[in-house]
Amino acid sequence: MGRRQRPILKNLLGALKDRASQSKAALLSGPNTSSPHLAVLRATTHDPSSPPREKHVSVLLSFGHGSRLTASCCVEAIMDRLHGTGSSSVALKCLIAIHNIVRRGTFILQDQLSIYPSAGGRNYLNLSNFRDDSSPEAWQVCLWVRWYARVLEQILFSSRILGSFLSSSLFSSFDDGFKETKEEVSALPNGHLLKEFDALVGVVEEICKVPEYAHVRENRVVAEVIRLVGEDNLMAQREILVRAMEMRERLSCLVFSDSVELVCVLKRLENCKEKLLFLSSNEKMKGGDALLDLVGEMKERIGAVEKCGERRLVRKGKVSESARLDSRVVVKSSDLVRFSSGRMELLPDSVM
Repeated sequence: MGRRQRPILKNLLGALKDRASQSKAALLSGPNTSSPHLAVLRATTHDPSSPPREKHVSVLLSFGHGSRLTASCCVEAIMDRLHGTGSSSVALKCLIAIHNIVRRGTFILQDQLSIYPSAGGRNYLNLSNFRDDSSPEAWQVCLWVRWYARVLEQILFSSRILGSFLSSSLFSSFDDGFKETKEEVSALPNGHLLKEFDALVGVVEEICKVPEYAHVRENRVVAEVIRLVGEDNLMAQREILVRAMEMRERLSCLVFSDSVELVCVLKRLENCKEKLLFLSSNEKMKGGDALLDLVGEMKERIGAVEKCGERRLVRKGKVSESARLDSRVVVKSSDLVRFSSGRMELLPDSVM
């Protein structure tokens, strides 16, 4: 009985805190002012049963249509809310808000997100130690908070390398936008292409570390997270496939160090095979099979290229050794001249 009452009491206290915080923010902002702080509070309530409403997310995104200062205040308010809460539900909703900025925000809003904090780095959202032990359910959701933060961190990190946000444009199917992306990728030098390939594989790796879903199957906030990340998985696979196809065309001209690095990245991607196929079972995720088939083909071709290279090196080594033997000067007694001091020297060519 006590366990059943605890979540109810927790939800009631959360609702009271939300109402008090929103009332305070409304008074401070004034009746005719749209406050980023108030908009964030409305989009990130303590209610564990429902994700942020679309109208509240739209209000957050609208701050990207104003000044840079307004957009900065919006991002700062989300980050303050995220790092100031101990509620797993609030934290997940903050991350959903950040994800929507990545996917649908204006350039000015995305720009403010990308430079916050100014140091950046891999641990961008700093939620690796997030804990909520207020209930067994909240403890399970904590796993999703930490995982979702790592996925978003990797997306933000890869976006810096790609020069644009991975989710900045949505496509209805796997093939949409494929040709346009291929044309852009074909102009990249090998080193940068490999760097982008590595960053995108990092996104898929984090997505494939998804926690066990059975314990939170009824949680609608987690369901929204799965939907958003699932679409990112589709786009990451498409971007990887484009770059893998381009790398396949360049295998014969890769330097040895790039070939080694490419094999390492391909192995990392292959290690995600089971989860990748599971996540790609949806019709929209049909690129998973094609991508893994291409990975296997590329590894075989790289192995063949390396073996041919080794044979060439062996043949070259044998030739150079014989050349060194042939080039040695064999000195005969007839080629020597004796000086009065007893010293012997070779006769110059003109004399010989």
